[in-house]
Amino acid sequence: MLRVLRWTAGVAAALLVAGCGGGGSGGGSGGGPDEAKGTSPAGRPGEASATAVPSAADPPSSLTSQRLQWRRCGAAEDSAAPGDEWRCATLKAPLDWSKPGGATIGLALIRARATGDHRIGSLVFNFGGPGGSGVSTMPYYGALASELRERYDLVSFDPRGVGASEGVRCRGDRDTEAAEAVDATPDDPAEEKAYFQDAADFGKGCERAAGRLLAHLSTTDTARDMDLLRHVLGDRTMHYFGISYGTELGGVYAHLFPRRVGRMILDAVVDPTADTVGHAKNQARGFQRALEDYLRSTGQDPERGTRRIAALLKSIDARPLPTASGRKLTQTLALTGIILPLYSEAGWPRLTEALKSAGQGDGSRLLALADQYNERKSSGRYGTRSHAQRAISCLDDKQRPTLARTKRLLPEFERISPVFGDYLGWDTAGWCHDWPVAGQYDTPRVSAPGAAPILLVGNTGDPATPYEGARRMADELGEGVGVELTWKGEGHGAYGNGSDCVDSTVNAYLLDGTVPRDGKVCS
Repeated sequence: MLRVLRWTAGVAAALLVAGCGGGGSGGGSGGGPDEAKGTSPAGRPGEASATAVPSAADPPSSLTSQRLQWRRCGAAEDSAAPGDEWRCATLKAPLDWSKPGGATIGLALIRARATGDHRIGSLVFNFGGPGGSGVSTMPYYGALASELRERYDLVSFDPRGVGASEGVRCRGDRDTEAAEAVDATPDDPAEEKAYFQDAADFGKGCERAAGRLLAHLSTTDTARDMDLLRHVLGDRTMHYFGISYGTELGGVYAHLFPRRVGRMILDAVVDPTADTVGHAKNQARGFQRALEDYLRSTGQDPERGTRRIAALLKSIDARPLPTASGRKLTQTLALTGIILPLYSEAGWPRLTEALKSAGQGDGSRLLALADQYNERKSSGRYGTRSHAQRAISCLDDKQRPTLARTKRLLPEFERISPVFGDYLGWDTAGWCHDWPVAGQYDTPRVSAPGAAPILLVGNTGDPATPYEGARRMADELGEGVGVELTWKGEGHGAYGNGSDCVDSTVNAYLLDGTVPRDGKVCS
C-alpha cells in the first residue's frame, strides 16, 4: 500500500542525506466545545477555564499530579543516542478517554530545557505522519530550533501507537517485503483481488497486535493526551509547533481546548475541509506541481517530462527492473522512489540520477530511495511508522470508498496527475479496506472561537500538503484566529527550509508574541 507521508521537509532532507527511514499520511475530533470548570494544571487559582468534549471527563488527580521522571535517553532506533542535553520520560495517559480513571498507557517524551534566563514555558512539537516519532526526531530538529530553545523547553513525544508509546507493528519483515510485490494500481481482476486481500490482511494483523488499543489511537485521543501533558508540565497554556499532520492535530487541539491555546505554529498545513478523496486529490495536485517544478529546474518541459516518467513507470509495471541487490524494482517501488526526493529541493539531484539510471535499465537508485521512504534497512528490517500511520488514519477517517466509486474517480485522478493520480486514486479504496475498527469522522472539526491567534505557514511548492490548505484552515479556525503566512518556496514545510523571512517571522511570533499581518508573503 502507498499513502503519501506528511512529514517535515527538514526530516525528509535528513533522510536523503543520511539514508535514514521515512514513512506513511493520514488525516480528528469529536463533539463541539464545552467549557469545563476546574483547577489550573499546577493548582494555581485564576487560570482560564478549558474547553473539552462533553463525553470526555477530566482526568483524575492520579494522572494530573504525576511527576515525570526525566532520565538520560537511550539509543533511538535508526539514530545515535540523543546528546547530553536531552532527557526522556514516560507520561501515563488513559487508554480510553471516555473512562479516564481506567487502564492507562505509557507515552514516551523527550525534552531539552531552555538555555536562557527568560523562559516562556514548554514548546511541544509534532512532526507529522501520523506515525512520526517525536522522540527520535526532536534532537535532530532541535538544531534547527536553537534560537527557540533559548526561551522554551523543547518537548516532543511519540503519540499513542507510535514508537515507544505502545507502538503498533501489524506485520513482520518478511510479510512486508512480500507485500511490495502487490501492484498498488491493479490492472486486472487478479491484481485487484491481491490488492484488497493484502489490505484486509494488514488490518487483521493490526487488530491482533494492538488489541483494544486499536480503537483508541485517534487524533482526538492524542489531542487530549497533549492537554494532559501540558497540565503535567505545569504550563498554563499550550505552546505548540505542529508540522504537516501535526497541523491537523493542532487544529483539533484548538477546537477541543481553545482557551488553552498559547502561541501555536502550524507549518505545512493540512486542509481540514478535505475528506478521504479530497486529501488524495490534494496530494496528487501537490506532487504533480512539485514534479513540474523539478522538471523546470532541470531545463525540461514539464508536460513532456511528465509523459516520459509516466511511460517509464508503465514499462516498469510490465517488466520490473533489476537492481544491484538482486531485488526487483516494481512500479510501486519506483513511484515511491520518485516521491521521496520531492519532499525537499535538496533531494532533486538524487532524483535526476535515479531517473537516469532507471531509464538505462538499472533500478538500483530508485530502489534505494524507496527503501529509505519505507524504512527498510540493508538487513531487511523495516520500521513501523507506516503501520502506526495507517492505524491512526483509518480510525480517524470515516469514509470507505468502494471499488466501484474508485474506478469512477480514476480518470479524474489521472487528469490531475499522470504520474501520481492512479496510485492515490486506488489508495482511497485500499488503504482502510475491511478495517476492523469504524472511522470517526468525515473531516476534522477545528473551529476554535476564542483561541489566541494561530500562525499558519503555507509553502507554494509543498507537495504533500498543498499551500491552499493554510487558507482553508484559517477559515475553519474562525475569524481572528488563523493568521496566514505564505512562502514562495519548494519542499514540504517552510520553517528551517532556507527562508530567513519565514524563520524570523515565526521566531518573532514565538519569542515575542508578534503576530504578523494576515496574508504576509515571503519570497
